[in-house]
Amino acid sequence: MTRHRIDDPPDEGRVRTAVVDGRSLALTRCGGRVGALDNRCPHQGGPLGEGSIENGLLRCPWHGYDYDPLTGRPPEGFSDAPAAYPVTERDDGTWVELPDVPAVSRTVSDVLVETLVGWGVDTVFGMVGHSNLGFADALRRAEERGELRYVGIRHEGAAAFAASAYGKLTGRPAVCLAIAGPGSSNLLTGLYDAKLDGAPVVAVSGQVPSPALGRGAFQDVDLSAVFRDVAVSTVTAHAGSSHAELAATAVKHAVDGRGVAHLVLPDEVQDLPSEEAAGGPDGRRADPAVAPSRAALDRALQLLRAARRPVLVAGHGARGAAAEVRELAERLGAPVLTTFRAKGLVPDTHPLGAGVLGRSGTPVASWLMNEADLLVVVGASFSHHTGIAPYKPVVQVDDRPSAIGRFQPVTAGVLGDARTTLRALLDDPGPNAAVDQRPDVAARCAIWRAEKARRAADDRGHGVASAAVFAALSAHCPPDAVITVDVGNHAYSFGRYFESAGQPVLMSGYLGSIGFGTRPRWARGRRGRTRRSSRSPGTAGSASTSPS
Repeated sequence: MTRHRIDDPPDEGRVRTAVVDGRSLALTRCGGRVGALDNRCPHQGGPLGEGSIENGLLRCPWHGYDYDPLTGRPPEGFSDAPAAYPVTERDDGTWVELPDVPAVSRTVSDVLVETLVGWGVDTVFGMVGHSNLGFADALRRAEERGELRYVGIRHEGAAAFAASAYGKLTGRPAVCLAIAGPGSSNLLTGLYDAKLDGAPVVAVSGQVPSPALGRGAFQDVDLSAVFRDVAVSTVTAHAGSSHAELAATAVKHAVDGRGVAHLVLPDEVQDLPSEEAAGGPDGRRADPAVAPSRAALDRALQLLRAARRPVLVAGHGARGAAAEVRELAERLGAPVLTTFRAKGLVPDTHPLGAGVLGRSGTPVASWLMNEADLLVVVGASFSHHTGIAPYKPVVQVDDRPSAIGRFQPVTAGVLGDARTTLRALLDDPGPNAAVDQRPDVAARCAIWRAEKARRAADDRGHGVASAAVFAALSAHCPPDAVITVDVGNHAYSFGRYFESAGQPVLMSGYLGSIGFGTRPRWARGRRGRTRRSSRSPGTAGSASTSPS
């Protein structure tokens, strides 16, 4: 037993909650004496510290059961009493004796968290509540070991959007955490953003205790049914499950499937003791840098060698192959047009950077596409928003068979990783017929910049012109910034007027949801570096191709 000082004991006839040595106590004063009881009612777990003293007894606020405020004893004939701890009042204060805190045994939640960390998860966005406390404690222990960081949020939707943004920016999954019922359903919009834009995310839901499932209990919702459409996989962890395997396959599904994997954790399962070893990714991941077939590569090279005015169209799936895109463009003297999500992959300041193509794009990009005799499209989804010309010869590079010719036939479909495929094209020593299009890019950019300057200077009496706003941002935005963009007319103006120096852009692409442009704490500061959250779980409150 260890003695601990009680600060500010309650007045006569009052009860209050106090946290002493990390434990929640119900402190009372009755008949001039101070009592200290475990703050959890043994029946339904009600917080006794929120009860009241009536007729000399402590009444549970949840169901009106009475206890002796000093000893915890219930009425005669009953034995279901909360633990009572000795209290001493002295000249130097009021003291309570508590048993030493037992060593924390390893739990199912520890196995889950250790496996997630072993698979490369290093960031969790979430909100802690009654039905995910066991998992949150395991996160806290992992954070104290320096294995991950927890970012507390004020609404579960923000956690899902942040995890989606993290996946888009890094290619690695983050975790978003919520409680049962509405806490988890609040994740859905952000998770649909991840699904539609191909961002890997692991969503973890607390759940009501297993005996209460399906009986209409508070926040009793069939979460696997709710998440079945948005998730690549949704699984509930049971007491007898292989918990390391569930966490491992969740990350594998999220990464391999480029989408959402969902884990449901019933309340009582999270704290079960476990000696199960954490799982790792060794031997369970294939190298995503798949090379194209020789026949497909030869067909693409044949078209590329004969083209006089080839143009490269780079989508978000080419982000990991930015150096190769630029090198191929420079060898051919070919302009690089990007989809909106890939804006900045080749800076607008580059002699061959022609900006965004499509509805959010520039007349420079559309003019160059119309003059082209071959489009080399890398990692783009052929969205109608981008408007890649169906009447031009197209070489399409993508690492998913379903993406090749998805909406329209292409002249040559090349199935392979973006970086690996472009490197193979660059390794070809053969001659080509391409003309240097740098003068055309410079001339069209000059015309467009003059037009932007005229628009920026227009004063129609309706506020500052969007061209002027983005001219200022272009001049002053740090080159290592990460830019988050919401939806609406400002997004179209951003794509059209902002001259990128290579800053990556994060947005809700195919879903087009508002709320994505909130400045995330984890992305502040220099790109590639992160900022540690000051909140902890214990505080309430490859160059693969993908859609453009």
